[in-house]
Amino acid sequence: MEERTTTPLILITNDDGITAPGIENLVEAMRGLGTLVVVAPDSPQSGMGHAITIGRPLRLNKLHQFPGVESYQCSGTPVDCVKLATNKILDRKPDICVSGINHGTNASINVIYSGTMSAAMEAAIEGIPSVGCSLADFSFEADFSVAREVIRKVVMQMLAEPLPPHTLLNVNIPKVSKEEFNGIRFCRQANAKWGESFEHRVDPYGKDYYWMVGNFICEDLSEDTDIYALRNNYASIVPVQFDLTDYRSIEMLKKKWPSLR
Repeated sequence: MEERTTTPLILITNDDGITAPGIENLVEAMRGLGTLVVVAPDSPQSGMGHAITIGRPLRLNKLHQFPGVESYQCSGTPVDCVKLATNKILDRKPDICVSGINHGTNASINVIYSGTMSAAMEAAIEGIPSVGCSLADFSFEADFSVAREVIRKVVMQMLAEPLPPHTLLNVNIPKVSKEEFNGIRFCRQANAKWGESFEHRVDPYGKDYYWMVGNFICEDLSEDTDIYALRNNYASIVPVQFDLTDYRSIEMLKKKWPSLR
């Protein structure tokens, strides 16, 4: 492996907004590993997936949010933050992009809804090694001590031994104390989904509206999944790719649907 000749440039972003405790803890976890630049949404953007802003202006304002760290807040989505960072702010491609620390898990099917993971995925599309990290605790008073240690170890390893091109990592950390934490596992994404329902409500003006509620449904009991790891006090690492092609089905379709060829 070629010896690094410059200080690593680390792009930091999230989907909970630049004032969220999670990104503050992520900045602290990354200190000393390279030159840090933060570009994050100016408000919470959870569940935005890979949305981008079109049809309205994007605003970018420089802040002094984190001592000694160049920081910007963006009016757009997490993906917008990465796009603006790489196109308008940074003078070279980042060595790594770290997104998080998300308030709440992004394990299993949550990866496709997650703004945290979509920001990391956008960086990976641009050839930047990237990782999204989440803590299974929605509270703004959450204890991020285990999460800080896990993500720092992961990023140090990524800087020492880069990932294959266009691969990113989905890292989820359980809500546990250091004494309860059992370590890190490499996993696959559990086969699970959300079972939604929509509550009918009426606003103060007498107009109908709907509020989505639901439960997470996971019947995948295998011990190699991210859900199993989290339920047993392990942090999970799932390698993710953005090529959604089902390669196994290509030859099957060629054989079973010959009239379409």
